[in-house]
Amino acid sequence: MKKLTVLALAGAALMFTACNEKSKEGGKDPVEVAAKSGDVYNVDLATSKVNWKAFHKGGFAPRWGTLNIKSGEVSVENGALTSGDFVIDMTTLKVDPASVTEADKKPADLEAHLKNEDFFNVTKNPTSDFKITSVADLTGELPKDAVAGANKTVSGNLTLLGKTLNVSFPAKVTVAEGKAAIEAKFTVNRADWGIKFGTDETDPAEWMISKDIEIGINVNATK
Repeated sequence: MKKLTVLALAGAALMFTACNEKSKEGGKDPVEVAAKSGDVYNVDLATSKVNWKAFHKGGFAPRWGTLNIKSGEVSVENGALTSGDFVIDMTTLKVDPASVTEADKKPADLEAHLKNEDFFNVTKNPTSDFKITSVADLTGELPKDAVAGANKTVSGNLTLLGKTLNVSFPAKVTVAEGKAAIEAKFTVNRADWGIKFGTDETDPAEWMISKDIEIGINVNATK
């Protein structure tokens, strides 16, 4: 009876934390990519990076790390960002050792776990990509997780696991003296792209992991 009570309490706690996950706008159907216009700026691969952060239910035991950008470019016309496309090398997925604090767990094991068929299946899907569909002046209330100085709303088609959906997020975009920079942070629902661990929603392996993935973008490009 005591064991059943503990299991019931654990289940109730998980249901509570599931209901209190971050609210977010899900990915929408892909739209036409913005036409290239103006000057082309090439992404500086050495200083550009994608950051990621994932959680267990309720925000517990967060894990975070980085991904490299394989190639990319943006277009700038009349001092404004007009378009851009970026290829992300999923095989470079790294887990920050500082995020794995349990004595019985190793960052390398988590990296292998995320790269295999359980999640991103990088052998079959070695790259992901993001293609800008629009850049507009930021209006309305700024989301809590937006980067400081956000001044634009960037929308684009994000492809993960071979599935493409359109996402929008606030970003800090700067263009000056032959250089362009994009800085942003936003949250997506991994389930929208079919990224799951476990057989279905009732599998404990699946509902122990939050569907939230925080994505951070730091892109620098030069004319």
